[in-house]
Amino acid sequence: MNRNAFLKALGAGVALASTAAYAQSGQPTPPRFRILIPANAGGGWDLTGRALGQALIASGQASEVSFENRGGAAGTIGLAQFANGYRGDAHALMVMGSVMLGGIITGAPPVRLAQVRPIARLTNEYNVFVLPPGSAFADMAEVLKQFRNDPRSIKWGGGSRGSTEHIAIHMLAKAMGVAPNRINYVPFRGGGEAAAAVMAGYVTVGGSGFSEFLPHITSGRMRAVAVTSSLRLPGTGAPTLTELGVNVVIGNWRGLCAPAGLSPSELLAAQDAIRQALLSQAWQSAVQRHQWLPDPLIGQAFEDFVDREFESLREVLLKAGLA
Repeated sequence: MNRNAFLKALGAGVALASTAAYAQSGQPTPPRFRILIPANAGGGWDLTGRALGQALIASGQASEVSFENRGGAAGTIGLAQFANGYRGDAHALMVMGSVMLGGIITGAPPVRLAQVRPIARLTNEYNVFVLPPGSAFADMAEVLKQFRNDPRSIKWGGGSRGSTEHIAIHMLAKAMGVAPNRINYVPFRGGGEAAAAVMAGYVTVGGSGFSEFLPHITSGRMRAVAVTSSLRLPGTGAPTLTELGVNVVIGNWRGLCAPAGLSPSELLAAQDAIRQALLSQAWQSAVQRHQWLPDPLIGQAFEDFVDREFESLREVLLKAGLA
């Protein structure tokens, strides 16, 4: 059984067990939720969406959760699908994050965040840069030296244009005096594809959210050589970019949107369902397993945060020559 088939079977099994339990207790069966994941399977958004789905079931907020993966263009393809196809569905959610804001700013897609309702921030994490096990470079210091001397010789791989790792590389280049048009960056539709490219040696350096690359780092299929946090991350030993003489710090938060067209009571009910899910042991276990940094923010406070983040990110992207 392949990974996608296994995930579908697992989700169906949990859903059936949950529905049966409510039927036996005589309690009303919770609603069925749909979660759109605007990325391919295996990446950070996919892990987040599926963990949230299981938490909704475990906390009694959902009897069943179905998932739809629609990757590409920093999540804006999925955003368009959600805005147009899920409007008015009180039990639909879409995973989103800083990467999507970057994609909107850099790609100018025919869809805007105003067409959905940001509803909750879930986690925050930082990016990690990795080398394939057979890399000729011993560490990030050697990579940066080569990047300064011959920028095009370093092939960077990561998420879509406008992703946090893409932005980090442009910030890094600016700090080092490397022209933006000398950056050799290969975008992938998700962390899973980027990981495969790194392990195959297709790129010189890979970048992604720490949780996305963690299993491959732990197994020895990648070497962590730098992180975009202000302090070193537990479990890697990799230095920060600041330690390496490049003042670049950037985070990667993930959250959820609800569709437009919900009544105030429906929006409040969705917010409450998320609150209960985040309190569940299922969610806490996922946070620990993936080493996410819990950073919940729900409702109007999150909408205000997204507005501020959008303007802040636009300024960073303008300075980096990406917008």
